Amino acid sequence: MKSNDQRVWLVTGCSTGFGRHIAGHLLDIGQKVVVTARKPHQIQDLAQRGDALILPLDVTDPAQTRDAVQQAEARFGRVDVLVNNAGIGYFAAVEESDEAQVRAMFEVNLFGAASTIRAVLPGMRRRRSGTIVNLTSVGGLEGFPAVGFYCATKYAVEGLSDSLRIETAPLGIHVMTVEPGAFRTEWAGSSIEAAGTIADYDATAGEARRAYRDSVGQQPGDPTRAAQAIASAVLSTNPPKRLLLGNDAYTVAMAKLEEMGREFRAWETLTRSTEFTDASRN
Repeated sequence: MKSNDQRVWLVTGCSTGFGRHIAGHLLDIGQKVVVTARKPHQIQDLAQRGDALILPLDVTDPAQTRDAVQQAEARFGRVDVLVNNAGIGYFAAVEESDEAQVRAMFEVNLFGAASTIRAVLPGMRRRRSGTIVNLTSVGGLEGFPAVGFYCATKYAVEGLSDSLRIETAPLGIHVMTVEPGAFRTEWAGSSIEAAGTIADYDATAGEARRAYRDSVGQQPGDPTRAAQAIASAVLSTNPPKRLLLGNDAYTVAMAKLEEMGREFRAWETLTRSTEFTDASRN
């Protein structure tokens, strides 16, 4: 079934995983899609599924990002929806982590997303409409062992999105973050690991690394259904600010909210004791 609400979407990181499923689903329901990947030969087949513009895009290259948006606007006249999906993972305890690998991950997951946002905003501001969808993770709401710096990139995108949402809402631009749990994509299998490990972390980060690898092909989340959910949320009359995907994501997020509330309330008196009093002002 084709949607009557036809929009122009730009999706990053479409060679595998969520990006490929999102782009394919959008084309199947009659949307216009700018399908991008660092290796465009891996996404050429998607051109057969609908009105697609296939473009090379390394989100860490600002010039290529701007060019992709310009080509999208030249072909379709506008970009209505940006889906920031491109991202990479890294498995290591915080102390085990290699700084160069961490910085490279931030370049993709945070600064790459920010670059594409800045590239589409001028057109969206002119039209006073648009949607920016930033795929983060349940790891952008809660930390997990062996992925501390990965979670840090996702927390950063969550914070960026919260600020961006306030800045762009008066301009008719909606910002939505998507927080998936464990889905059956290539992420766990393709994420690189620290070259060296520390025995003291084997029971925490080490065990988590092994669990992530063993989960490949067994994750409960269906990326096809995730793609459908994302499209449905964006095309709804009242899109959410945040969209959890998966039973595990919902469980973790709700537990985090409850834990934070309990601790904030328990320490409320001390929290409120830190402001100036009338006596201390004199």
